[in-house]
Amino acid sequence: MAEQVSKGNLYLFPSPLGDAAVDDCLPPLNRHILNTLDHFIVEELRTARRFLKKAGYKGKIDDTFFFVLNEHTADEEISNYLEPTQEGKGVGLMSEAGLPCIADPGHKIVALAHRKGIRVVPLTGPSSLMLALMASGFNGQQFTFHGYLPVKPHERTKSLKKLEREARLTGYSQIFIETPYRNLSMLETIVTACAPETRLCIATSLTLPDEFITTMPVSHWKKKVPDIQKKPAVFIIGS
Repeated sequence: MAEQVSKGNLYLFPSPLGDAAVDDCLPPLNRHILNTLDHFIVEELRTARRFLKKAGYKGKIDDTFFFVLNEHTADEEISNYLEPTQEGKGVGLMSEAGLPCIADPGHKIVALAHRKGIRVVPLTGPSSLMLALMASGFNGQQFTFHGYLPVKPHERTKSLKKLEREARLTGYSQIFIETPYRNLSMLETIVTACAPETRLCIATSLTLPDEFITTMPVSHWKKKVPDIQKKPAVFIIGS
């Protein structure tokens, strides 16, 4: 009778936020586990290869298997991404930046792992959302993350007014993000749509040398527009 092979694990690897040094934001355990794997699920091949190199990956990149998972990947394509675990091999899931499965499609793989009875191992690393919330001065016990708000001006304004109302009535911190090249447009809409006394935190380039984190009323932001264009940013409306 053949010996049954134990299933491998699915490891969730955080990535640095921007060009931050790996030693500054990831624990040694992550790199130790990284070097035991040769199968990875990634958002973008070039970014993943660069991260492995920065992390001191000891395996041969040319002999490493990469499965791509991004917004263009059809659900039926991912069905075989975890097959190596059936042979006892671990698989690593990487985010482009920060934590996997937060504002990226990695949750689909994790859901598949649970259905297949594969152990999911989340690893420690930077989260722009939590770092921004920690430094905002807002309620860190009760908060809501809304991801990206609508792009169309009317719908965006409507969403912002709703978030402002929720923050005022419930005390929950309202967290959202934007595509970097639309940061200034977002700020312009906020100062137009929200009341002058509403408090807003903007956190950009977290963990990087040009990190910027400031909380103040909307009326102050109208007078002091920061250099946030084309920088990864987190916005929080609080009470």
